[in-house]
Amino acid sequence: MTSPVNQPNSVVIIVDAQNGVVADAYRRDDVVGAIGRLVDKARAAKVPVLWIQDVGENRAHGTEPWQVVPELVPADDELRVDKSYGDSFEDTELEMLLTQLEASRLYIAGAQTDACIRSTLHGSFVRGYDTVLVADAHTTEDLSEWGAPSPEAVIRHTNLYWQHTSAPGRIAAVIPTDDIEFAE
Repeated sequence: MTSPVNQPNSVVIIVDAQNGVVADAYRRDDVVGAIGRLVDKARAAKVPVLWIQDVGENRAHGTEPWQVVPELVPADDELRVDKSYGDSFEDTELEMLLTQLEASRLYIAGAQTDACIRSTLHGSFVRGYDTVLVADAHTTEDLSEWGAPSPEAVIRHTNLYWQHTSAPGRIAAVIPTDDIEFAE
């Protein structure tokens, strides 16, 4: 495990809030609204917001499905990272950027709960970051037709197990958007 020693800052990471990812997501508008409130809070507190964009399947860089949903507009000075794997850290410059930002606490929101969110949570935590899942700011599509639990159950279960995740020297937490207070 690496550990972000002497890195006192927080960063908000928005994973795959893209047209081609959340178009059919469970409670899409509510979740996008929560992500918008989270981003607004971060910007007001001068907490960096970092946007992760998946380039898999039909989401080639620059295409409409790759674009961040129109309700969320990354600021010109906010960092963006393209990824090809579920874990936003895997084969990307994310960890290098977090080191430059002196980050040790990450707030994670976006899609999909049972894929890229879960992988990124674990990727963050095993690298030594305090990792906060924003309880009402992540979603997934309905895959119950193929034997998966309902999206509501997936989200509820992820929030449940993440709040009980633990390891030495770092924190896992689940906090609703409206309860987040950045102390920078």
